[in-house]
Formats: sequence, structure tokens, C-alpha cells
Amino acid sequence: MELELRHLRTVRAIADTGSLTKAAAALGLAQPALSAQLRRIEKALGGPLFERDHTGARPTLLGELVLERARVVLPAVSELQEEAVRFANAWGTMERFRLGGTHGPLLGGLVDRLVATHPTAPVSTYTSWPVAEIAAQLVDGRLDFALIGTCGESPPPANDRLTWQVVGVDPVFVMLPDSHPLADEPELDLSALAGECWADVPGDGCFADCFVGACARAGFSPVSVYETDTASVVHLVQVGRAVGLCRATFPPTPGVVPRPLSGSPLSWRHLLGWHPRSAAAAAASGAVSGHTRAAYAEAAGRSESYARWLDRHPRFGAAM
Repeated sequence: MELELRHLRTVRAIADTGSLTKAAAALGLAQPALSAQLRRIEKALGGPLFERDHTGARPTLLGELVLERARVVLPAVSELQEEAVRFANAWGTMERFRLGGTHGPLLGGLVDRLVATHPTAPVSTYTSWPVAEIAAQLVDGRLDFALIGTCGESPPPANDRLTWQVVGVDPVFVMLPDSHPLADEPELDLSALAGECWADVPGDGCFADCFVGACARAGFSPVSVYETDTASVVHLVQVGRAVGLCRATFPPTPGVVPRPLSGSPLSWRHLLGWHPRSAAAAAASGAVSGHTRAAYAEAAGRSESYARWLDRHPRFGAAM
């Protein structure tokens, strides 16, 4: 029998779990089948790999040698497979732009600029709520760039495998109906909204926890939170059913008044991501990054009140 990768995975599973029973469950095999497979592996490698008794399975010296090599070979093969998939899914040069993103104001602005400056290059978009799904497509080479957001300082997904560049940092504002008693206030304490129902769009990472934590520090728990799409959030605010959470770059909307929160207890980072060994990496630091920053500046500049707010709060806004 020739040794195969699946055999090394079997040996590693037995060592990791310390038991043939647990390893069989982890691998989705019946224990007799795993025992038979282990015997064939040991025969191919020239000796027993594990000492087995009622307490479990422990590697022999030969088993330790095999495990040492397996811990090098298996990750290397996995990386090779990922590189091959990424190469197969990517073009050698940036003759197209495949963009992924979540909800937000920057994706449309970036598309507009890429189409204007590269009129012959196909531009496609893919949107998804979970940022982990967007990141997985970057890793696999099915997307070239991603525009996502993260709450506060929480790390973006696949942070050890992808390059993420901060485009800008916004405070999270609240949206009030224009008939709300506090709509004329220039800035609000979060505690002043303790009795309100809330509405927001889904936020990945720690956003829900960050919001609940900010409310707790302000001395209350939210009455209820409607997590829904942007149009529904706006509707709920317009009819006075809830107050909403929004980015400070939220565009002017009839019947809705965005207001900053005192002390900016919640913030949102806009990130541009790509794979460091993809064809997109060469274009990332130049044109695409510049277009994304321009799209952010345009979104922030649509609101004169937010522009004035940024002048007084220099830690927010476009990243330097």
C-alpha cells in the first residue's frame, strides 16, 4: 500500500484525540474500519505508530517521527491547494474588477469610479451580509477586492491571510423621525433614548454586543431591536416606530434626522481588503485604494453637518 495524504490525516487525528474511538467519530468512520486502516498504515510504514491500552492511544517513537513530518506536509499541501484554486480563479493581470461588499455607501461609489477610469474592464459585484463569506471568496480568488466594515477595533475576518486597509472611521449616529422631541438637539446622550425601540441593519463581528454594552454603560437595556434591511430601518424611523442606528455618512433622507451621540460610544471602520499574493495586490495600493478613499470622501461630504462634526473630532474620518 502506498502512503496517501488521507493516511497522514488519520494518524494526526488519532494523535490529536488520543483515542481511536474519538478519531473515528471525528473522521466520520466506524471504529473497526479505522482500526483496519491503521493496521495497513503501520504495515506500510514498517511498525506500530501507537501504543494502545484502556487509557487511549499514545504515539510510539516511529509515530512521533511520522507525526512530525505530517505536521509539515499537511499544511503545505493545504496551502498548495488554496494557491492553485486562487490561481485558477484569477487572471494574470487586472483586466477585470470583481468586488465584494456588505451594505454601505462605498461599493457603489467605487464601481462608479472604476467604470469611469477603466471603461473596457468588466466590473462585477457580489454582496453578502456575513463578512466571513466575503473574506472566504477573497481567499479562494473568486473576488479581487472587498469593502466591509467592522465595529470599533474588532479584527476583520481572515486577518492573518488577507490584507486589510482602513479607508475611514465613522462614529455611529442615531436616526430620529423629524417629529421626535429631540430632533432639534445637535447632539444626544445615549441615555436620553433609554425608552426607545431601536432599528438597525445586521452588523458582523461584535456590533450587537458593542451596542448592548454601550447601552449598559449608559444605564439601560434596549427595549427591543429590529434588525432588518436599510429600507425597513428608514421606514420604522419615519413612522416613529423606532430610532435607528446609522453610519455618520448616511445620506439625507426625508423624514429622518441623523444626530451624533455624545462621546461617540460606537464606531465603524470601513476596510478595503485583498489577497496579498493575488493579481489584485499590485493594483490595490494605487488606483483601487485611491478610488475607494475618494468614494469615502464623497460619502462623508454629502452631509455638511457631518463635515463640520469631523472638523471638531479629528480622530474620525478618512484614514491617513
